[in-house]
Amino acid sequence: MAITLVNPEGLPKVDVYRQVSVATGSKLVFVAGQVARDADGNRIGEGDLAAQLEQCYLNVATALAGVGASFDDVAKLTVYVVDWTADKMPLFLEGVARASAKLGGTPVPPGTLIGVAALAEPDLLVEVEATAVAD
Repeated sequence: MAITLVNPEGLPKVDVYRQVSVATGSKLVFVAGQVARDADGNRIGEGDLAAQLEQCYLNVATALAGVGASFDDVAKLTVYVVDWTADKMPLFLEGVARASAKLGGTPVPPGTLIGVAALAEPDLLVEVEATAVAD
């Protein structure tokens, strides 16, 4: 495995991600922002943050698999959420949990959640991009 996830002493311990990833692989993988669309471009989870987040994570996993990588190789996630407020955290965690159940593990690489005013299309609530390092 090319990624080691760490919560160094002196930093807060966060359950849903690790503070640091150490990459030792040789292949950098940059996954474009993934949105709640299936392979045919159909909308998934209109108005449902958890459903859209689940689809975004599944799309990231599909993109990674297409180049011989997986969530185990992700060094960093960036998540953009429209009109983010702290009260949306349960929906966020539900979407990650649903994706994790389908992926067979919980992705916990370092991550940044950014609240944004809008995304490329008005029905999109979330977009997820990833950087991975694979052997």
